[in-house]
Amino acid sequence: MQQDFFRHPPDDASVSRKLRELARENSKLRLFRAGRSVLGREIPAIGFGNLKNAVIFVGATHGLEWLTCSLLIRFAEDFGAAWASGGELAEISVSRAMAGRGLVIVPLLNPDGVNIALYGPESAGSLARSVERMQAEYPDKGWQANARGVDLNHNFDAGWQEIRAMEIEAGFVNPGPTRYGGPFPHSEPETQAILHMMAAFSPRRLYSFHSQGEEIFWEYGGIPVPGSETIAQTLSALSGYRLIENSGLASHAGLKDWYIKTFRRPGFTVEIGKGQNPLPIEDLAPIYARLLPMMTAAAFL
Repeated sequence: MQQDFFRHPPDDASVSRKLRELARENSKLRLFRAGRSVLGREIPAIGFGNLKNAVIFVGATHGLEWLTCSLLIRFAEDFGAAWASGGELAEISVSRAMAGRGLVIVPLLNPDGVNIALYGPESAGSLARSVERMQAEYPDKGWQANARGVDLNHNFDAGWQEIRAMEIEAGFVNPGPTRYGGPFPHSEPETQAILHMMAAFSPRRLYSFHSQGEEIFWEYGGIPVPGSETIAQTLSALSGYRLIENSGLASHAGLKDWYIKTFRRPGFTVEIGKGQNPLPIEDLAPIYARLLPMMTAAAFL
């Protein structure tokens, strides 16, 4: 089961089984629910250590970008094992480095969107016909949104009005597979779930994993954030990924943007891999090998 999980694209059912398995095997890991999706699917979360002084990793905000979910679960497995054994991960002693710190991982923020990307509209249950209509309106777009056709990474209250105007100008007027930011900020249960978690834990760092491009976005709106550029340069050096500033339809309303605006703490969007979404599951091993030093350092920086 452990190895089989990383050989296939993750859906909500396989993720749930895998995380329960990890929780049974590792007492250092706490498994809990961040919330539920539009269709009632569980949004799982994993916690290690002191969750009141934690870094948060978030994956699978977009349906086609399900490889980020596999990446974060692979990291959770290795991170937890290293901590439980007193061993090292990427030449860092996890148990010593975690003293007083915590890590929260939300690997599957958009379970409905991932299932739709993998299995089509029939996986959307009561919203199947609606998803079919949206796909027909945008036939050249893969499914990135949630089950209501809202792009979760355009749904946060950080320049939402500005990005909505850009969406309309670009032709993304109605709910659809991508780049429709919703009727108003924080309209979606998935968005609300991560906001509630942020309010509960007040994380000291945020890393939002997407694909693709081998890039790291590290700033928002010229807001001064002490230490952010230095951390960004470290992440870039460890991964070989380029540092990028926001622009165009990626310039507002993302989770990282909202986090920086709200907390004035370092937040980052990491675009894993290169190619066309969805990146194939075969890319997981080389991407993970390349990013492991960066992800390990990110848990402590």
